[in-house]
Amino acid sequence: MQLRIGNGYDIHRLVPGRPLILGGVALEHPDGLGLDGHSDADVLVHALMDALLGALSLGDIGLHFPPEDPRWKGADSLVLLEQVVALVQQRGWQVVNLDTVVVAERPRLKPHIEAMRSNIARRLGIEADRVGVKATTNEGLGPTGREEGIACHAVALLQQP
Repeated sequence: MQLRIGNGYDIHRLVPGRPLILGGVALEHPDGLGLDGHSDADVLVHALMDALLGALSLGDIGLHFPPEDPRWKGADSLVLLEQVVALVQQRGWQVVNLDTVVVAERPRLKPHIEAMRSNIARRLGIEADRVGVKATTNEGLGPTGREEGIACHAVALLQQP
């Protein structure tokens, strides 16, 4: 059996007039802010896609879903994740597990983590207990700490039987 590991990172600016979607879950920010981006700007799913692509040296999401391409305007990131998983499977690999850390001061993510895990697992075709989603703050430090944006770190482990 062969194994590959990949890591991903994404950050998007918080702005008014945009939805706040993380792990496919629509959240309410206390100040009515959402994430700015060409697609739905779901930093959790974007970091996961980069981790999956990175594990197989397939570039990043910008290569596969360029922001200047109008096809991806407002795209549901979970649908894009399905396309990345198809690339992984076409090459004979399968997801062993994923782990993520979302960095955000607000809103509180703990009540939504199980729904995020479930959404991601369903799109990957794996059990939810193989998808880790954790949340932390930056203790008021840096752009996420100042609530200028939300970031996510992700790691993916793949196997080829």
